[in-house]
Amino acid sequence: MTTAAASSPRTYQVRTYGCQMNVHDSERISGLLEQAGYVRAAEADDNPDVVVFNTCAVRENADNRLYGNLGHLRPVKDRHPGMQIAVGGCLAQKDRGEIVRKAPWVDVVFGTHNIGSLPVLLERARHNAAAEVEIIESLDVFPSTLPTRRESTYAGWVSISVGCNNTCTFCIVPSLRGKEKDRRPGDILSEVRALVDEGVLEVTLLGQNVNSYGVEFGDRLAFGKLLRACGDVDGLERVRFTSPHPKDFTDDVIAAMAETPNVCHSLHMPLQSGSDDVLRAMRRSYRADRYLGIIEKVRAAMPDAAITTDIIVGFPGETDADFERTLDVVREARFSSAFTFQYSKRPGTPAATMEGQLPKQVVQERYERLVACVEEITWAENKRLVGETAEVLVAVGEGRKDERTGRMSGRARDGRLVHFDAGSLAGQIRPGDIVHTTVTYAAPHHLNADGEPLSHRRTRAGDAAEAGRSPRTPGVLLGLPTIGAPAAAPAPTTGCAAH
Repeated sequence: MTTAAASSPRTYQVRTYGCQMNVHDSERISGLLEQAGYVRAAEADDNPDVVVFNTCAVRENADNRLYGNLGHLRPVKDRHPGMQIAVGGCLAQKDRGEIVRKAPWVDVVFGTHNIGSLPVLLERARHNAAAEVEIIESLDVFPSTLPTRRESTYAGWVSISVGCNNTCTFCIVPSLRGKEKDRRPGDILSEVRALVDEGVLEVTLLGQNVNSYGVEFGDRLAFGKLLRACGDVDGLERVRFTSPHPKDFTDDVIAAMAETPNVCHSLHMPLQSGSDDVLRAMRRSYRADRYLGIIEKVRAAMPDAAITTDIIVGFPGETDADFERTLDVVREARFSSAFTFQYSKRPGTPAATMEGQLPKQVVQERYERLVACVEEITWAENKRLVGETAEVLVAVGEGRKDERTGRMSGRARDGRLVHFDAGSLAGQIRPGDIVHTTVTYAAPHHLNADGEPLSHRRTRAGDAAEAGRSPRTPGVLLGLPTIGAPAAAPAPTTGCAAH
């Protein structure tokens, strides 16, 4: 190996599938690798030294997607000796050593509970020239104590809990993420303040079942208290949270949302089905009336609240009448957006062996009807906002057509996507800045604002974006090995500084 090659830091890429929890875990993986001396590879780099797949196991095609991508990477690795491939996340927790059996060119497999082991496992695999598979059954260290490389200068995820105590029959997550573990409120607020100190304007409190927070230390009102405490953080302009469970939704949380100025009037609350029979089969411990009752209370306290949801179509045993009841609830709830899914059988879940598995064509037809119903409602709800003023936190990558249309994009306080014309301020508005603008057009999934912005506020987040800085929150040092070029020796000191 040449001296230049020996001194060059190893490069990495992280490829993420799945939910917000996985996205945030990938930020931690990046933070760990960079703390260990790795450098992020350019997106166009097709042969980084390390490729990490952070996987999801929720959907039926997750396995096919992973093994397909691993297959495409095999010839790349063959052409680049020393390249390493690591697989983590929920699918790794589920499949374990099966991954190396199916794809023997994989170097490391790690689970959801031991993300912090990745740099050590990579080094061990390199040293031993053999695959390292390490899956542990419970959390070895709370993930938020790990160093994190944040992807956004203006918005950040903050985990308040990991794991889930629910037993939904369609969901494999509790068996892969484990029982709920709650962080102490002081630790959460310290991380929030650290992000704000880095320029972040918006945080999203994250948990598998975010509003059951406090169950581990016996305070069922802890989540509402946490929302109110976030209201006392100077410089924090927006607070969101995802995802709450209807069974744990309490009136004090609604009051905290309504009474804490920086908590956004947006709520993502999974419905899954509008049929009580299907909810019972799913082991969702609420019924449609309870769900609609929560929405009624939220809108009474916050008439401008935007409510979004998740819905599954084609659950085993779902009848035409069950599906019609779901459509009825959708029409009554008036969602501003919905993530709709066709039921996906997952081995290891109770639903996978239930009687009444539905034919694909039945599920597809119902799915198309649901999507049409949802879009009719979301379009009508968005049309009501034409002529209204939206406060937009300018974002990166939200508008896929922005380059062609000349618009910029961001999220309003209620979470809606807004594409806006910068007008005479073109070139001055940065990601992370705040713009007020008037909505001129509504589509089912977004709003347009094509007039001159009413105002533009430059922010510290915009300054960070302009400077190319990403917020980094340090973790607890774990004695990780370092890779790549050694740090430069400190300059010699003289006088008192040397003692």
